Amino acid sequence: MAQHIVLTILVASTLMMPAIVTAGDKPSKKDATVKEVKAMSEKDQTAIALSAAPAHIAKEAGIMIYGADGKLTETKKSANGFTCIPTVMNLPYPDPMCMDAAVQQWMTDRMNHAPKPTNTVPGIAYMARGGAHFEKDGKVVMSRDGAKIVKEPPHWMLMWPFDAAATKLPIAPNPSGVYIMFEDSPYAHLMVYQDPKKMK
Repeated sequence: MAQHIVLTILVASTLMMPAIVTAGDKPSKKDATVKEVKAMSEKDQTAIALSAAPAHIAKEAGIMIYGADGKLTETKKSANGFTCIPTVMNLPYPDPMCMDAAVQQWMTDRMNHAPKPTNTVPGIAYMARGGAHFEKDGKVVMSRDGAKIVKEPPHWMLMWPFDAAATKLPIAPNPSGVYIMFEDSPYAHLMVYQDPKKMK
């Protein structure tokens, strides 16, 4: 029940953001927009949600989808600690996520503007269909104010506070595919541009 409440608050808060579309980001006819996700059948929402993670994770993951009232509802309990949702941000293309309990806590803290994340162990999240981040003046930022949206390739994340300087890792997307996002924030975390579905 607690997990259900956390995810409902998390995703409902995120999806109340207005749609952000940049030039060239118009969805193709094959892709469903976020506004359409809530109207999709349980089967279609489930398929999108599970497409976020590698098959061995998705197989036993919990699932939450949107009901007729527009609210998230748990349709399958997790057997492996991961829960998949059909969308994270209000994007013009599918951006499902499959996350463990620590990431759920991390994201809830961020949505609630907590001074720092309170998860006590590192969390893992998969976004095999990619996602997006905000950039302003060439830097990845947490707020969309005055920023542009930049699409991300398939990736996975390690949600745990990192000291960017100590890691010596890049602090912006780069050819290596690895960087610390939000490097000057308590919400700094590791981004890995590696397709989760191709990981062995």
